Amino acid sequence: MEFTEYTVEKIEDPFGILIGDRYEYYIHIEVPEDDELYSEKGLKLKVLFIVDDKGSRISHYHIIEETTEKVLDFELEEDELQKVENFCKEHFTEEIED
Repeated sequence: MEFTEYTVEKIEDPFGILIGDRYEYYIHIEVPEDDELYSEKGLKLKVLFIVDDKGSRISHYHIIEETTEKVLDFELEEDELQKVENFCKEHFTEEIED
């Protein structure tokens, strides 16, 4: 799984009830044709990433077919999920600096 591009946006809490910050990522990915996730229509991940006093972590994610915006019923493997979490940790600070 390779990350080709991404966007990240800080989600505002209008009521001030959530602890920490939330970031919504859209990460476009490429996977080999022999991977069960493969789709000719392209793939992206929608990831909710939380940063609070307990640290940072993925709250949840969806795998989305690019051209149809259809949510696919697949889960990432543990090593893939760790790769996504590391990517989010490395890139959330860019949103803060903008």
